[in-house]
Amino acid sequence: MTKAKLAILISGRGSNMIALAEAARDPACPFEIVRVLSNDPAAAGLAEAERRGIPIWAHSHKGLKRADYDALLDAELRAAGAEYVALAGYMRLLSPGFVAGWAGRMVNIHPSLLPAYKGLDTHNRVLAAGDAEHGCTVHLVTAELDDGPILGQARVPVLPGDDEESLAARVLAEEHRLYARCLADLVSR
Repeated sequence: MTKAKLAILISGRGSNMIALAEAARDPACPFEIVRVLSNDPAAAGLAEAERRGIPIWAHSHKGLKRADYDALLDAELRAAGAEYVALAGYMRLLSPGFVAGWAGRMVNIHPSLLPAYKGLDTHNRVLAAGDAEHGCTVHLVTAELDDGPILGQARVPVLPGDDEESLAARVLAEEHRLYARCLADLVSR
């Protein structure tokens, strides 16, 4: 089986990247990870990728125009042979030109049941609204923030006594299960 070549963009600890790397170890997984890239050279997830033998690339975006940084990122993705890109805690907006160049092949995981709660601080916003459930969404990336066709969602109940930390932990566990499954479906089309 020829496996799709996946690159992962991170900005922090890389827990979703780790979950994808674990999924990719299964011989039946239809994707392999060819590179992990970050806009933060100090991102903890980079060391985790290296520990797993995954090539890394890191370059700070500071001092660069968004389009210039995205051009560097795009060149590195293409040099790595990436066919698909997964955003896994990548905390930077991408330029419209970059997004267009990866249309239909770039995915994101977001900690809410989109279209609800786009942007940051989703867990606190769910708690403040008194919602009965929360969850996560995998979607194709478009130029609009946390928009694009939904590939899958997972739901968790909001429990009495939940705080941001307890709710976030349950959502993150679902993210780790959902992301690999949605990516496998996408690359197998």
